[in-house]
Amino acid sequence: MRGNSSTIRTGRAVTTLAALLAGALALTACSSSDDKKGSGDTSGGATPTGSTVTLPKLNGANLEVAAVWTGTEQANFKKVLAEFEKRTGAKVTFVPAQDPIINFLGSKIAGGQPPDVALLPQPGAIKQAVDKKWAKPLGAEALKELQKNYSPGWQDIGKVDGKQYGVYYKAANKSLIWYNAKAFENAGAKEPKTWQELLTAAQAVYDSGVTPFSVGGADGWTLTDWFENVYLSQAGPQKYDQLAQHKIKWTDPSVKQALTTLAQIWGKKDYVAGGGDGALQTEFPASVTQTFTGGDQPKAAMVYEGDFAQVNIGDTKAKVGTDAKVFPFPAVGSSAPVVSGGDAAVILKDSKAAQALATFLASPDAATIQAKLGGYLSPNKNVPVSAYPNAVQQTIAKALIASGDDFRFDMSDQAPQAFGGTPGKGEWKDLQDFLKNPKDVAGTQAKLEKDAAAAYGNGS
Repeated sequence: MRGNSSTIRTGRAVTTLAALLAGALALTACSSSDDKKGSGDTSGGATPTGSTVTLPKLNGANLEVAAVWTGTEQANFKKVLAEFEKRTGAKVTFVPAQDPIINFLGSKIAGGQPPDVALLPQPGAIKQAVDKKWAKPLGAEALKELQKNYSPGWQDIGKVDGKQYGVYYKAANKSLIWYNAKAFENAGAKEPKTWQELLTAAQAVYDSGVTPFSVGGADGWTLTDWFENVYLSQAGPQKYDQLAQHKIKWTDPSVKQALTTLAQIWGKKDYVAGGGDGALQTEFPASVTQTFTGGDQPKAAMVYEGDFAQVNIGDTKAKVGTDAKVFPFPAVGSSAPVVSGGDAAVILKDSKAAQALATFLASPDAATIQAKLGGYLSPNKNVPVSAYPNAVQQTIAKALIASGDDFRFDMSDQAPQAFGGTPGKGEWKDLQDFLKNPKDVAGTQAKLEKDAAAAYGNGS
């Protein structure tokens, strides 16, 4: 019923990105690159030297841009919007949105005050915005910029029924585990390549007196990401696509196997900082920072999440590449998983200014500004790798671009928002309950299936 197959284009070679990362991330101790070549210096006039995109003059135009980003991420994006203002003369206001953003936008639209552009974190949300007739198609200039800078797969996930609505401004590699280098060194633990090796490393860390894992369970989306990596690697890409579209049920034996595997960490006494109850009170930013503070006694040695965790590591004294290192999510089955996420700019109020902003966000110029600030990854293949501020981020960026269309998009982001993207409901809530009681595999499956069936329309 959701037609995800028409909006999600993904490759079959799920090992590509993981293999590239595994090789490239061995270089994490390399020094950062300060090379700014080709990065589009923004200190010049209205259109700086080296600019790749021409924008119209928009003096007197006012735009509102809504996104759920907070803290450093929001501050960094505002610098991109400031550059757009400088080049065009338009005034741009950032509107902080709440999850689920579709509900937030619905209330704004009902009140007659929709933002001009919204950054939507799920393909499912783009489709909902189109179905509700809120979203406007991209114009010729934005399309031209998108086609020049993005692989077909990243273009396709912004399409609904063959028409382009979204510009994927931000990407995420969600198949990474960050670790406290000192805690690993003290424990004699090695970077794992398989799930079994991950459990061995966790035991070594535990035996050294440090809790192995930090889990941001207060934010249900982190738990869906854990599940998706295990499931993709263990069940394989075909099953992953079927479950993403609810063509198989959550009561399927493959889901039982993945939950049982997750319970080897979530259900192991003292393997999760604060236990299940403590993890459920830990929001994602704190789950990262507590892994990299506390000297030789951090709250945990490892934290799973995407490349964007670097923003939160930046709030500690830990240096990425030396104190904070990273390895690809280990292979649970025959190959390591490659799960991507992202945020797409979608126009809600069509105007020359809104189309110009979408065009700018599809350009290397916009992405390069935020790339330099760290904690950000762009699927734009023409952003210079040298723009990323450290060796770790550069290798992750190179690997993402090199993978082309060989990725699987975040499963919960493909689902209807009622199931895959709403705090306190659906998959987020069901996995939070499972984190609290990891013995209840069958009960969790039953709840997941009941909620999925309701959201997808009984699996049709």
